[in-house]
Amino acid sequence: MPSRYHEVYDGWVRNPEAFWAEAAGAIDWFKPWDKVFDAEGGVYGQWFSGAECNTCWNALDRHVEGGRAEQVALIHDSPITGTQKKFTYAGVLAEVTALAAVLADQGVGKGDRVIIYMPMVAEAAFAMLACARLGAIHSVVFGGFAAKELATRIDDATPKLIISASCGIEPGRVIAYKPLLDGAIELSAHKPERCVVLQRPQLTCDLVAGRDLDYAEAVSAARAAGRKVDCVPVLATDPLYVLYTSGTTGQPKGVVRDNGGHMVALKWTMENEFGVKPGEVFWAASDVGWVVGHSYIVYAPLLHGATTILFEGKPVGTPDAGTFWRVISEHGVVALFTAPTAFRAIKKEDPQGTFVPQYDLSKFRTLFLAGERADPETIKWAELKLGVPVIDHWWQTETGHPISQNPVGLGLLPVKYGSPCVPMPGYDVRVLDDAGHEVPHGTLGNVVVKLPLPPGCLPTLWHADERFFNAYLAEFPGYYKTADAGFVDDENYLFIMARTDDIINVAGHRLSTGGMEEVVAEHPDVAECAVIGIADAMKGQIPCGFIVLNSGVVRDTGAIEKEVVGLVRDRIGPVAAFKTVVTIKRLPKTRSGKILRGTMQKIADREEWKMPATIDDPVILDEITEALKARGIGVD
Repeated sequence: MPSRYHEVYDGWVRNPEAFWAEAAGAIDWFKPWDKVFDAEGGVYGQWFSGAECNTCWNALDRHVEGGRAEQVALIHDSPITGTQKKFTYAGVLAEVTALAAVLADQGVGKGDRVIIYMPMVAEAAFAMLACARLGAIHSVVFGGFAAKELATRIDDATPKLIISASCGIEPGRVIAYKPLLDGAIELSAHKPERCVVLQRPQLTCDLVAGRDLDYAEAVSAARAAGRKVDCVPVLATDPLYVLYTSGTTGQPKGVVRDNGGHMVALKWTMENEFGVKPGEVFWAASDVGWVVGHSYIVYAPLLHGATTILFEGKPVGTPDAGTFWRVISEHGVVALFTAPTAFRAIKKEDPQGTFVPQYDLSKFRTLFLAGERADPETIKWAELKLGVPVIDHWWQTETGHPISQNPVGLGLLPVKYGSPCVPMPGYDVRVLDDAGHEVPHGTLGNVVVKLPLPPGCLPTLWHADERFFNAYLAEFPGYYKTADAGFVDDENYLFIMARTDDIINVAGHRLSTGGMEEVVAEHPDVAECAVIGIADAMKGQIPCGFIVLNSGVVRDTGAIEKEVVGLVRDRIGPVAAFKTVVTIKRLPKTRSGKILRGTMQKIADREEWKMPATIDDPVILDEITEALKARGIGVD
């Protein structure tokens, strides 16, 4: 069957308001909108102005009333604790309503902020939905975040209440959350009135008298009392949540998500872009602390009437490189959404894919990769081992849903390795030079989106309209700056090559570190790689490569490093000659999966650097520092 993509996209181009008004018909509204799009509202306009709605109603209540009460809504699967639990739509609604009653009793109401500082437990999703039910604004902070970083978010969001847990659990270690929470509150100028704490059996904690409530006790009491809490109508343009972007230091940058446009966009993507039908099982292997967790663990699947999986584990080590296949097989997953990093980790531990045939993957149809660039070799490996389409797609915390992908539900387009495919309806993607002029197809430049942004994208930053304008809209008037560099080919396929600050200048040549990484990743012994530019007095910058080898490789690392250098020289040219290639045990990553190139760059260029708050393994940066010193890099 031919893809309907071009027909649908052209329909959006011809009449954007009619397109989104039709999509909005899939959402329940308490009051219809005055305007589909109000060009005079907000910083660049507002979607569904005047409408009233409630996100929790659309995610839970209407499905219970509409016949899905006994369908499984959420599966909590924790290989770390060896537990699983399934919640029906009626069951989730009961949990959420009871927690909403607890929050309301503590004075939480419409417009109040609630920080959620939780591990990957079902209660984290319940907390988000309970806030939405009350019209409160939630801000999820990654569980285990350092006290100082949490304190900055407390001061920026000024929450009335914080929902947390006694601990988080990682492979081989238990992380006490309560000391971090107490420390953050001590550091913050703003003091929340209450904390609701989930006691986990792996490590309980002491509660502060007069401030802290036991989550289980309070929720059980509300449930036993038969408490009913109706959904509070909010404006479509009212905030649903504030999400602080990863790696923020100093004054946090809080991405705002509204209620109405967010629901319309996410509901539309589930079937049209991800090809998932109501009642099917969808799994986003991310964390609730990141945008993927917000959009595609909690909200989109539930708005769509699907079953979602909340997974407390890792792609390897819980217990092995077959964990993902076990989850897919046991729960009948039809589509998995994860980061390329996860698959590189699996490929490194099990390069032959020996775990795959041990599980029944007959219901599994599609693998989606996003969160960072998906190198062609990882995609090809996954295609070969799984025998399903592997869809690279590209979006950002700020957009909340894909800017570009291969639209499974509308019909697949031909795959071009290295490209997240074509722009989705709502996004008019252009490529500009630094002066703001469009560049010819195939030319590297600044990737931007013509305003207005579609429903579901950020309308502003939390209490910072001017900062939002200056950060995203000022540099290229009339456009949203993605801060990514790339190009569009003659068939309108988009290629994202790097963040704009990852384009390096070598002797007057603008080179993409992402393009070099694609070449390095083709070496059969390389599991993962990263390329940065090192400052050089003669050439401006010189590329430096870092490689992680597949498990079981016993060849001389020096020989492999020389082969990598030759591979890049042959494919890109002498201008891309590496200063050096360094073999390391693993790449440093934040818990969102992104490689910390910026910090690696500072180490190599002898600049002062600060340990990132979200790094998963701080020791690796010290190891990289020593490895560079051994090559005479990063030291005087």
